[in-house]
Amino acid sequence: MAAQVTAPVGARDGRTAKVPVLGPWSSVTGHWLVKYRRMWAGTAVSSFLAPLMYLAGMGLGLGALLDQGVGGVPYVTFIAPGLLAATALQTGAGETTFSVMGSIKWNPIYQGMLATPLGPRDVVTGHLVFVAIRVLVVSVVFFAVAAALGAVPSWWGVLAVPVAALGGVAFAACCYAYSATLSSDKGLVLVMRFVVMPMMLFSGTFFPVEQLPGYLQPVAWATPLWHAVEASRALTLGVATTPVVAGHVAYLLLWLVVGWWLSGRVLRRRMVV
Repeated sequence: MAAQVTAPVGARDGRTAKVPVLGPWSSVTGHWLVKYRRMWAGTAVSSFLAPLMYLAGMGLGLGALLDQGVGGVPYVTFIAPGLLAATALQTGAGETTFSVMGSIKWNPIYQGMLATPLGPRDVVTGHLVFVAIRVLVVSVVFFAVAAALGAVPSWWGVLAVPVAALGGVAFAACCYAYSATLSSDKGLVLVMRFVVMPMMLFSGTFFPVEQLPGYLQPVAWATPLWHAVEASRALTLGVATTPVVAGHVAYLLLWLVVGWWLSGRVLRRRMVV
């Protein structure tokens, strides 16, 4: 739960209230952390084991058939940062689809929150901070396993963890805005099948986007996953330059800020606050 301090409420009854130190949004983050503590085991397969099986099966298994790897780099080393970024993005999307729409339509969690002094921005910010924690933990675990398998040749690769996490949260912020507009879960299924999965397949995770047809390459460049993959891969291979990585990070931050702003506006209109 969020750290709290005691502050006076009024002089007539002398009661005190607990006020979150970090701001009202931290109580929202605390809610989602407590809720996740009861269900973390159910996410272990999707968050940890499935991506690791991808890494072992495709990186070591399929990679054994590629003598030269990709660009002179062993295939497992090539796809490890891509899978790191893709796992972060999938985790962020998973935490801002059904849970967001469900908190509006099926289980009126947001109604309860907004009945307090919390505002829509507090609800959005607190939820996205929780998502950032989830994505960061998943990224750290995945990176540790990839490093143990020898798929991280440079110590600069440590910086790929926050970059991948940023990519996951940036996309999650936009997912939040989309999910908050829905009244049916059909839209959530569509975004997972026709947005998240294609991004994972065609944003440089498994092969360079230069192998795509020319007219599809700009589409890949526009996705947040491509920027997260490219920056993470450059860092793990030790070939990153500050201007290039800064450019990728700036693009991801733009997605995050725009998504956060849109999410607040959509939630305010949806909840009629």
